[in-house]
Amino acid sequence: IRLKKYFPQAVWIALTATATKRVQQDIQNSLNFTQAKLFISSFNRTNLFLQVLPKHNSFRQTLEFLNQFPNQSGIIYCSSRRKVETLCEKLSAQGYSAKPYHAGLSDKIRHKNQDLFIKDEIQIMVATIAFGMGVNKSNIRFVLHFDIPKNIESYYQQIGRAGRDGLNAHCLLLYSYHDAKIIQKFIEQKPDPEQQKIATIQLAKMIDYCKSHICRRIPLIQYFGEDYQVGHCAMCDF
Repeated sequence: IRLKKYFPQAVWIALTATATKRVQQDIQNSLNFTQAKLFISSFNRTNLFLQVLPKHNSFRQTLEFLNQFPNQSGIIYCSSRRKVETLCEKLSAQGYSAKPYHAGLSDKIRHKNQDLFIKDEIQIMVATIAFGMGVNKSNIRFVLHFDIPKNIESYYQQIGRAGRDGLNAHCLLLYSYHDAKIIQKFIEQKPDPEQQKIATIQLAKMIDYCKSHICRRIPLIQYFGEDYQVGHCAMCDF
C-alpha cells in the first residue's frame, strides 16, 4: 500500500494460481485495488483424470494404483509426517523409488529429496502439504491423496501439479469418513469461532465432492465460481 502512494501513476498487477470469488475480493481489498479488472482463466484442467475411491485397504490400494505407472513420476500426499515416513518406508521395502518430504525434516534433506525428484532420480515423492510450492516439474503422471484434503482449494492446487506438460495424468483420492472426522476434531480445536465455521464449511464441500455421483468436474469447477455444465467430461470416474 505504501508503494502505491510513492508511485501513484504505476500500473499494478496481482497474480495468484487458485482463488474463489471470496479470495479474489480479499486480494483486491488488501491491495486497495478499487477499480481493478479481473482476468480469470478456466479452472478446467482437461488432461487430469479425476477419481475418488472409498478407502478400505489403503496400502494395497496404493500399490495397485502405482502398478499403473511403472518408472513414472508422481506425488503421494499424506495428512501427517508420521504417515509420510511410514508409507515411504513400506514403499521402499516393496522396491519403489520413494523419498519423504515434510516440515519435520531438515532443510538439507528436504532440498536433497526435492532435487532428486525434480531430476527424475527418484520416482515418488511421499509428502505432506509442505511439498509443492514453487515446484514446476512437467512430467508428473499421477497424484495420489492417501488422505482426504481439508478443503477443495488444497485439493485443486495439489492435483494441479500433475500433467503440466499437457499429457494425461491420473489423480486418485482415497476417501474415508474416519479421516474426515479427524480433520473435524482439529477444526474444533481452533480458538476462533469464525475460523471454525469457515473450515467446517470447507470440509463439508470437500466431503460432498468425494460423495457426489455426478461428473467430478461439476462440483470442483463450480466451487471456484465458474459456470461448468458439461455432463460427461470423459476424464473422471463418472
